[in-house]
Amino acid sequence: MDVTFKSSLLALQHSWTSDELLRALVVVVGLAFFISPRSQSTSRNKSTPISKWETPWAIWAVKTAILFTVYLLGKSWLIMVEHHQQQPYLDEVFHIPQAQKYCQGRYQDWDDKITTPPGLYLISIAMLKLRNSATCAAADLRAHNLVGVMLLIVLASFTRGMIEARHGKRDPKSQSFHAFHTAINVGLFPVIFFFSALYYTDVFSTLVVMIAYYDHLFRLVSPESPGLFRGLLTVAVGIGALFMRQTNVFWIVVYFGGLEAVHAVRSLEPAPVKQVPHFSTLLEEVTFYAWRYSLGDVHDPPLSVAWPDDWVLCLLSIAIAAVCNPVRVLKQVWPHITVLGLFAGFVVWNGGVVLGKAQSQLSKRPPCLFFSLMIGDKSNHIATIHLAQMLYIWPFFAFFSAPLLIPSVLALFRAPVQAINRLISGRATPSPTQTKQTSQVTNPPQYLALRVTTHFFTNKIYYIPYLLSAVLLSLAVVKYNTIIHPFTLADNRHYMFYVFRYTILHSVQRRYWLVAAYTTCHWLVWKRLAGGGPPQSPIAADSPRFINTPFPSREMQAASRNPAPIPKNNAGKKEGSKHTVYASPSTSTALIWLLTTALSLITAPLVEPRYFILPWVFFRLLVPAWQLPVADPFPAAEARGSWWKRGFNLAAGMASKIDLTLAVETAWFLVINLGTVYMFLFRPFVWRGADGEVLDGGRVQRFMW
Repeated sequence: MDVTFKSSLLALQHSWTSDELLRALVVVVGLAFFISPRSQSTSRNKSTPISKWETPWAIWAVKTAILFTVYLLGKSWLIMVEHHQQQPYLDEVFHIPQAQKYCQGRYQDWDDKITTPPGLYLISIAMLKLRNSATCAAADLRAHNLVGVMLLIVLASFTRGMIEARHGKRDPKSQSFHAFHTAINVGLFPVIFFFSALYYTDVFSTLVVMIAYYDHLFRLVSPESPGLFRGLLTVAVGIGALFMRQTNVFWIVVYFGGLEAVHAVRSLEPAPVKQVPHFSTLLEEVTFYAWRYSLGDVHDPPLSVAWPDDWVLCLLSIAIAAVCNPVRVLKQVWPHITVLGLFAGFVVWNGGVVLGKAQSQLSKRPPCLFFSLMIGDKSNHIATIHLAQMLYIWPFFAFFSAPLLIPSVLALFRAPVQAINRLISGRATPSPTQTKQTSQVTNPPQYLALRVTTHFFTNKIYYIPYLLSAVLLSLAVVKYNTIIHPFTLADNRHYMFYVFRYTILHSVQRRYWLVAAYTTCHWLVWKRLAGGGPPQSPIAADSPRFINTPFPSREMQAASRNPAPIPKNNAGKKEGSKHTVYASPSTSTALIWLLTTALSLITAPLVEPRYFILPWVFFRLLVPAWQLPVADPFPAAEARGSWWKRGFNLAAGMASKIDLTLAVETAWFLVINLGTVYMFLFRPFVWRGADGEVLDGGRVQRFMW
């Protein structure tokens, strides 16, 4: 162990050269300049004093230092992998020789065991040509993924900034430091960072999908309707994503296409209704809201104030609006429909999605777009429905995003108190329907069906049965749809082998007890995605009274009447500025993300952390910032005469301006990465039989995701 560690340090010492460091620094400086503000934001109030640490040059310097640190970490990891594992490892045994064939111009020579498209190899050839490199060794190919991670950070910073821009109606080019820090954590995400030193498809597959995401957001924030050229560019980027991995079709078509459809119907912007009419029957109420939905007045509140009935109404209202305005929707989503059509044509031509030797066996049965999206060796990737994947994803998110869930945990402890207060206030104060009836005595009485329905949904009486139904459904999935893939049982090089061994495979009883963990993790993750409270003022302005729902919750009514105040550190800034980092995503965005995640996972019988990368990345980009509610510990007059009191106030002020969970998340990722790097490099092993005989020719095996 000591000898191996010392040899790693020597490898690092001899691998770094001053020229290489200088070139890397120049590139990082350019990337930091590219994602830094050129001048002071126009959204800032001119009377607000500017700290010297908030000037564009200071921000640029900080971003340069952070990016260069990430590059040094990735480069060190790459050097140590090349020192300890020079030969291709695991899936690299297929990818590296195939890429080398492409480097030699042998494009028709294809390894039948590879079932993913050749996008990674084409990118590698392009990067080698840009460097004028004549070699195509494993080290050169592995180094490309580090470049991919750095570019992924830049793109993640841009996309998070554009998400904030949509909330605040501000310049899409402006970015908060929160967006940059979020992007850094995306690049340090352990499953992504680990493969920055191995020649796998995951890094560049994620990168190309992020390019498509940037294109999608640009189409939404652009003041002009996307024209033909922009649509063709979207088609080209979508095809590029499919060249990386077949399952990317879900994100290109369902996620981006679904969001574009929602944008199309919301952009109709019908004239608002000043006052909701009085309804006597349930049919009158349903007819009125169906009419409003058909005009584009969809029910799409911020996720932070949405309940399960709001989720249903959101999907229903969008469906009605889309059906009633097909031309408007088709003008927006035709590029995504084109990508889907091209992909379906490929499926028909190829006899299925999967490339590989057993393709003729698949062609004997009718191709099915949904059920044939399995990748990997066909004999071990039989198409199936694996609903349990949607249970496993929540502990996965909770583990890696544990620091982000601190606000959700605090909310979990406050939930019983809030429920009691809600029950008391519900008895003490009349409901909106009761208030309307007492104030408008001239209105005709409401029929029983309408009164019961309004009471049932407005007071969320269904919520407890909803939770019980969700638990029962999870138990049914565990009982009837728990699939243990042969690879999971056979390959002890992957961490999932040990996760399954000590949880699902331990006993049948433990499988059912895990439903409690699935449910809790799901609630914590969903709560964090929604944000910590009612919407900020820009979000509330989108639906000032939320009249597009017949059953507004008390939280929704309070949010529409009294939007959450702008955080203290943002006082004095114009609307659409930094407080947009706290904005909750819309309900439609969260639901379409959940649907796309389900489609991309339940078609895979094998449980692999790499399959969760894209769902986690999009979740991470949507998570709003969290502000620690910290006030100055000491009054200004009292602190003026004491240096340590001034220091406390300064620390409290800094804590109120940043999302501390981001910093903890960064540290958490560094700890996980350090552990996985250590296990891969310094804890190798060989396979042995039950009698102690060395297997697999004594080749060294290493732990990995």
